Amino acid sequence: MPFHYLDSADDPRVRDYTQLTDVHLRKIREPREGLYIAESSRVLRRAIAAGHTPRSFFLAEKWKEDLTDLFEQFPDVPAYVGSPGLLEEITGFHLHRGAMAAMERPEALSLDDVLANASRIAILEDIVDHTNVGAIFRSAAALDVDAVLVSPRCGDPLYRRSIRVSMGTVFQVPWLRLLDWEADLAAIRRRGFTIAAMELADDAIDLDDLAARRPERLALVLGTEGAGVSAETLSIADLAVKIPMRNGVDSLNVAAASAVAFWELRPRI
Repeated sequence: MPFHYLDSADDPRVRDYTQLTDVHLRKIREPREGLYIAESSRVLRRAIAAGHTPRSFFLAEKWKEDLTDLFEQFPDVPAYVGSPGLLEEITGFHLHRGAMAAMERPEALSLDDVLANASRIAILEDIVDHTNVGAIFRSAAALDVDAVLVSPRCGDPLYRRSIRVSMGTVFQVPWLRLLDWEADLAAIRRRGFTIAAMELADDAIDLDDLAARRPERLALVLGTEGAGVSAETLSIADLAVKIPMRNGVDSLNVAAASAVAFWELRPRI
């Protein structure tokens, strides 16, 4: 294993790890450069178990032994080692979750690939908070959602905060970014999916009523924080659905709502 010991934050070899706290920069740069950052040894292991390939490792000296098996698995991948202070200077935050790796971003799936054997999918419309994106993926993995589709403006599921909040389950759930929103929703309907938008619309049915219908193939649309599902998407959807509320509460956080809905709408035998 080629360990490279860092002595300067300006080392060009660790450019992948610079300015990790600049969300605007990273969400543009990472997809363009074909990479993402796996943060923490647990997430790193899940990424590799899913078949993803590291381009480099980045860690403090004390974490070398913990990751020995991964270094042996990828003997030609460089591992950059530095003091905690130097690593923080490079990334912009204190690295306290073990190690990081710059990973090769996998090839995008096609809509046909994702929908082929799916009966329950989630569609995220313009959800920009990466914490919410990650939490939704974690619920999707736990509650038998077969795939997640994200809108053109939705947050990146492979942004490091999304990955971390998902606990690496983003690697388990097939997903893709839709490029032509209206056309893609129409294509999903042609494949036999009922499109249900979670929204407090006047004609929305209760979640348990939709569950009782037992749709064979269901696409659940979750809207952006605050504004919810757009009027355009509501006009395309087959129906609107809501979670009945009590005690004067009008809505849940989108990630919490997704977990409730995924559970209630799970396929029943």
